[in-house]
Amino acid sequence: MAKKATVDLVYFNAGGGHRAAAQALEAVIRAQRRPWTVRLVNLTQVLDPQGLFRKLTGFDPEDLYNKRLQRGWTLGLAHELKLLQAGIRLAHPTLVRTLQQHWLRTEPDLVVSLVPNFNRALYDSVAGALPGVPFVTVMTDLADHPPRFWIEAGQRQHLVCGTPQALAQARAAGYAPPQLHLTSGMILRPDFYAPPAVDRDAERRRLGLAGHGPVGVVLFGGHGSRAMLGIARRLADRPLILMCGHNRELAQRLRELPATSPRVVVEFTPDVAYWMRLGDYFVGKPGPGSLSEAVHCGLPVVVTLNRWTMPQERYNAQWVREQGVGVVHRSFATVREAVDDVVARLPELQAAVRRIDNRAVFEVPEILHDVMVMAERPAAALPAPALAGGA
Repeated sequence: MAKKATVDLVYFNAGGGHRAAAQALEAVIRAQRRPWTVRLVNLTQVLDPQGLFRKLTGFDPEDLYNKRLQRGWTLGLAHELKLLQAGIRLAHPTLVRTLQQHWLRTEPDLVVSLVPNFNRALYDSVAGALPGVPFVTVMTDLADHPPRFWIEAGQRQHLVCGTPQALAQARAAGYAPPQLHLTSGMILRPDFYAPPAVDRDAERRRLGLAGHGPVGVVLFGGHGSRAMLGIARRLADRPLILMCGHNRELAQRLRELPATSPRVVVEFTPDVAYWMRLGDYFVGKPGPGSLSEAVHCGLPVVVTLNRWTMPQERYNAQWVREQGVGVVHRSFATVREAVDDVVARLPELQAAVRRIDNRAVFEVPEILHDVMVMAERPAAALPAPALAGGA
């Protein structure tokens, strides 16, 4: 009996989308009965197994990032990203040694990165410790934010891109066609593809949302955002589903706000698909996960693009415009005008949303299978990408 292949999915908890993508892939691979052993590898725990950072500071490295998202403190992240990347480059030899020791102990047959910024260290460590074991980067953003965010030049690895824009960036960085794989979008959890378990109209009536006009779903990721308070005030006469994630303080403040239309305030729930399907349009930040979830559930989107938009999410606003699936404003100060625009054009925008058929979570396992088959053929060794600009 052939040995089951061991596939490691590397993630971290900054933002939550990387972990969610890893968990979604694991669930689909299991449902497809692939002959693989899938392991979720928390990169933070591998690099700091003793939790020294937490012992010194009282919190995990990702906590600071997530707290900033929650409070809306995103101005200046572009400069901080450069400092982070400089620190990672300085620490590269140490990172590689630590990761090599991990791979030598665990011996995966395929390593899949679902994280940005660390792919040089991840690739070099796999190539040094386990020659011949393929390495794949699955981008969980709609596009790269060069240089050295997702796409690293000069690597014999595979890149999975969720948009033609990301694919074009990889080609410009010197990657050849055998290394590149295009999916139909971002990875979503499998429950977004399951038939709805409840009657939408009946649920809206039960929640008091029916009969008051189109319902907005307001979502800013798993930790919410203070921006939701201003949105709720400006949309006091529109029925809303306000999703706060782990931010219980925000949820309480939203419940206390006066409103002339019904609203439902939701704290953390794994069943985001249920709530999305009850809405008619989406309001939030242009994160790749939230945007993709909203569009998959048939919701046109209202997002902003300004200095506070995280650098890796700025292309997403352009994607919204290109696809015609919503509106982009400079600030949520004009969210009323944005929502009025969406509601006035709801049938047109909903038709544009329905044209997008994202099946990425089912496509990626097949790509991984093809990568492992290719790795078994010595003649199929990947070329090193040419060192091109933009990577």
